Amino acid sequence: MKSFLLFSVMLASSAICFAQTDDNATDSIPPKSTLTLAAVYSNNVSYYGQRPQENTPYAAVAANYQLKSGIYFTGQTYKLLNDKTSGLSAGSVGAGVNFKIGNKMTTDLSYSHSFYAKYSPLLQAANADNVSLVLSYQNWITTSVTGDYAFGKTNDAFVTGAISKQVSLFSIGKKDVVTITPSADIVGGTQHFYQTYFKEKKLRDSIFDLLPVPIFGGPNSSHADTVVTTSFNVLSYNFKFPVAYNRAHYALEAAYQFSLLSDHVPSSTGKVNSFLTFSFYYQF
Repeated sequence: MKSFLLFSVMLASSAICFAQTDDNATDSIPPKSTLTLAAVYSNNVSYYGQRPQENTPYAAVAANYQLKSGIYFTGQTYKLLNDKTSGLSAGSVGAGVNFKIGNKMTTDLSYSHSFYAKYSPLLQAANADNVSLVLSYQNWITTSVTGDYAFGKTNDAFVTGAISKQVSLFSIGKKDVVTITPSADIVGGTQHFYQTYFKEKKLRDSIFDLLPVPIFGGPNSSHADTVVTTSFNVLSYNFKFPVAYNRAHYALEAAYQFSLLSDHVPSSTGKVNSFLTFSFYYQF
């Protein structure tokens, strides 16, 4: 899936439906200006289905203000729960716009800038800036194509093709609805960020008196790891199952993500990652 530092864009165009019952329940452009706040806990940071070598459970808060025109502004802060320092681990601010192209197609263009703590263990810390373009087509299922360009200390490009389907399961009362929105996506991209990640991990481990690791992965790694990170390849296959309880102004969501990494990813965490996330959204 997309970088966790962009998850608040979901507040502008997510499957959270806030118990709407009209024909525009899944429309990504609200009929009025809205402010949405979110609190999130996850057992690990997901960066396009990949995760750092360290365990990175985190808590986050985010805000999204979207105008009726489709222009929106986002902000979020993160705290890695294993972080020994007292400060925040990361933050991000951004802006974007989404609008319709015909009756069933929408597009979303956004930019964000992130701030990371010194010696951050996050994979994406090398690229503090991100430009994203999303094209979505809503029919009986929703299909989308997303292009991301991340840049900073290095630069990387990603393309994600996804399908999803929101299903209303049942209602507990008259003004709520429980939904499930399974999705599947495939991510392709470059991995220049890995070179910076491994170099900075070696420095970070040395500073904190941990065992140093080779610059490019484990003891069996070679110069081939350097080459593969500069090529555009399939990176991961991701399957997500979010279950949400929706009311008029708030939603509670639990989501499980299963990610299968391709052989092109020089990861020492294995080829399968699992992410469990709990979120609370409130919309004014």
